[in-house]
Amino acid sequence: MKYAVDLHIHSALSPCADKDMTPNNIINMALLKGLDAIAITDHNSGANLEAVSKCAKKSGLLFIPGIEVETSEEVHLVCLFPDVESALKMHCCISEALPPLKNRKDIFGEQLILDENDRVTGEEDQMLITATNLSTYDVFGFVAQLGGAVIPAHVDRPSYSMLSNLGMIPDDLGIKYLEISRNCDKYEFRASRPELDGFRLIRSSDAHYLGDMLERESLLELSELSLRAVINTFA
Repeated sequence: MKYAVDLHIHSALSPCADKDMTPNNIINMALLKGLDAIAITDHNSGANLEAVSKCAKKSGLLFIPGIEVETSEEVHLVCLFPDVESALKMHCCISEALPPLKNRKDIFGEQLILDENDRVTGEEDQMLITATNLSTYDVFGFVAQLGGAVIPAHVDRPSYSMLSNLGMIPDDLGIKYLEISRNCDKYEFRASRPELDGFRLIRSSDAHYLGDMLERESLLELSELSLRAVINTFA
């Protein structure tokens, strides 16, 4: 059966995201837009995943814990996990792999940590919107050990993508899907990159504002609507 998904959404923890990207606002907007499943994938952090998970449980929406990791090659990877606990283990690994830089919220924006009632409980001081010292291969390896899956993010973009920064999709990573941006014409993109014929494409919003979240336009074929079914599709 096909389900409507948006697997790349940022909360107010990401410094470039709007303050309205709170757990309840995100879940309610996903329901309004008719989505069946969403993933929260903040930049290099999973600090808001538990709060969003609690909101999602009350709504009936399938929530996939995620993190958007920036590798040492400045490649963005959407990492999806089978549970919040696994995602938080990756969060700790990423935190140690980030450079010791404090966030400049006057330049990059605030990095808000919220609870399930949308209350601000803290602010992440470590700069999140930067490269870690983890290579692309490191990230794929760590995520696999945690039972998760990795999707190369926005491969149609001229920067921060696997194609732009590595110049290729490595054959030995076992990649099945590539993410394209919400405004990318899938057919034009395929025609321009015939070497990608062996990969499936999935559209995500990379939403930093509530209105940018997808509606029922990115459909994923699943045996059932469950976390494990989503992970198995990409792993």
